Amino acid sequence: MSDSSNGQRQRWGVVLVALQFALLLALAAMAGSRFVNVGIGWASGALALLSALLGIWTLAHNRLGNFNIRPAPKAGGVLVTSGPYQWIRHPMYTSVLLGAAAMAALAATALAWSAWLALAGVLSVKALLEERWVAQHHPAYTAYCQQSKRFIPGVF
Repeated sequence: MSDSSNGQRQRWGVVLVALQFALLLALAAMAGSRFVNVGIGWASGALALLSALLGIWTLAHNRLGNFNIRPAPKAGGVLVTSGPYQWIRHPMYTSVLLGAAAMAALAATALAWSAWLALAGVLSVKALLEERWVAQHHPAYTAYCQQSKRFIPGVF
């Protein structure tokens, strides 16, 4: 891999992670004021709980030293296909989307749901780039992609 392509991956990774966190902060700000005034509703609570459970389950199968917050694969990373990875290639992204949906539901505005859609777009781009780059490092990844979905088991 050339230094220029590694540099390009690094730049893309930084931009996508910055967008991801900016959108999450915006959603948190929108939800936060409503949380103080109204409290958490059942829909927001259920989405937040699902997000937390999926995140914990994912971390139990893909330990903190094995993955990267940027879409570029981590040097020496191991391909994980157990636990939630049996059905979802990006369960941590799904967890983030569930948590963000909890915040959008709590904020209950078109702007919040627009931010959620933008976040879904950012995470989709991250997933596509990550899949391309991981396939270059792990030959078994292409076959694994045929038996799992990107974000939602059995759907997408």
